[in-house]
Amino acid sequence: MNSRRTRWWVAVVAAVITATASWGTTLGAGGGFEVWLVDQSNTRPDGGGTLYVYEGAEVSGKSRAAAPEVIDLGGAAHDLCVAQTGSAPVRPHMLEFDQSERFAIVAYVATGHVLFIEAATRTPVTCIDVGIQAHAAFPAPDGSYVVVANQNGKLLQRITTDFSTGTFSLDDVATLDLANGTTPSGALRQDPLLRPDNAPICPIVSGDSRLTFVTLRGGGLFVVDSTATPMAIVAEYDRATVGPNGCGGLETSGKMYITSGGGTAATPYASDLYLCRIDSYDPPLAAPPNEPAPEVIWNTIQPAVADAHGAVLTRDDRYLWVGDRAANSVRIVDTATDAVVRDIPLAGPVSSDPAPDLFAISPTGNRVFAALRGPNPLTGNAPGVGNAVGATPGLAVIRVTEGGRNGVLQAVIPVSNVVGGLELADPHAVKVRGTGH
Repeated sequence: MNSRRTRWWVAVVAAVITATASWGTTLGAGGGFEVWLVDQSNTRPDGGGTLYVYEGAEVSGKSRAAAPEVIDLGGAAHDLCVAQTGSAPVRPHMLEFDQSERFAIVAYVATGHVLFIEAATRTPVTCIDVGIQAHAAFPAPDGSYVVVANQNGKLLQRITTDFSTGTFSLDDVATLDLANGTTPSGALRQDPLLRPDNAPICPIVSGDSRLTFVTLRGGGLFVVDSTATPMAIVAEYDRATVGPNGCGGLETSGKMYITSGGGTAATPYASDLYLCRIDSYDPPLAAPPNEPAPEVIWNTIQPAVADAHGAVLTRDDRYLWVGDRAANSVRIVDTATDAVVRDIPLAGPVSSDPAPDLFAISPTGNRVFAALRGPNPLTGNAPGVGNAVGATPGLAVIRVTEGGRNGVLQAVIPVSNVVGGLELADPHAVKVRGTGH
């Protein structure tokens, strides 16, 4: 082989290696994945919504172009719910996967429907109506149950689950009434001063599937033994101890991080982060009020323009990212020291007003995805305030840098639902699912 051809061949091999390395940097060595994004705006007069499923490779770069699988939740999902419950589901709001990622769990916030979808085939299989309003439905890691926050019903409910067989049923006798009755200390569960509005927001289940941390719309927190029948309060906190509207709960290394935020007329702006240590509730005996005391990582002094909401842990749980949809930013916490590292501003040339809501991370941790709200948000927006109003509804692609200590918004994949000249698209739920099952 002559020297010129040798140089050419070496250059080709080097280019292939470089391209392969670049591809690996984008996708990671953990195999393929897909990103599920739910637009909660109506696709039919009585509800619907749209599920977008993106291939991970398509949404890991800087391009705004993507060709997702588009599933109208006003079709088969709607028909299944009507057939099984006698009523139509409205406003798909939260999305979770079971531990094996075999099933997706969709909670409808304007009705009481919880929908189970076989993830690989996108087939809706079971729809359960828990009552007034299913704001969120979180599965226990051991796969034995799903806890449902029946928001305006002010109930915590439990669905018995067997993900191996795909069978799901509402366990009525497990229901915990959050508005009526007393706590273990004898205080009223819902009290004008202690806990004025006990609508549950996000029930976060601990890693051992034993406890559920239930944030409350008016402020306060209940830690619940969610394996008991009926479910039982084991720790109680008032609004002076834990702020309102929390929906960013994540656990790592025996620490449960809980946010509080804004989005209601009573509390349009707020941003707080608390830490509860799981072993302090072992054994799960009824504790005195506000004990064990949560650690406060930050409190935002009002009336600062801030609305903490979604959160995500970076690879190996090294850093916690907490989004702020009003301030258009992400605050990063070092989980080893629980110190705030920095705030990442997201508004800029990619989006003037992203309004990040919920977050998910790629399997290898080099991309964080966020649902970006639209100009006409349907939920979590205080009247006349605009804390959840965004200019670019869609999927944000954030490149993770410095091992999770920093990040850059590199693209927004837009979604749209224009009705009568108005952009009604309002993405809220986002999750990542591995495709190597």
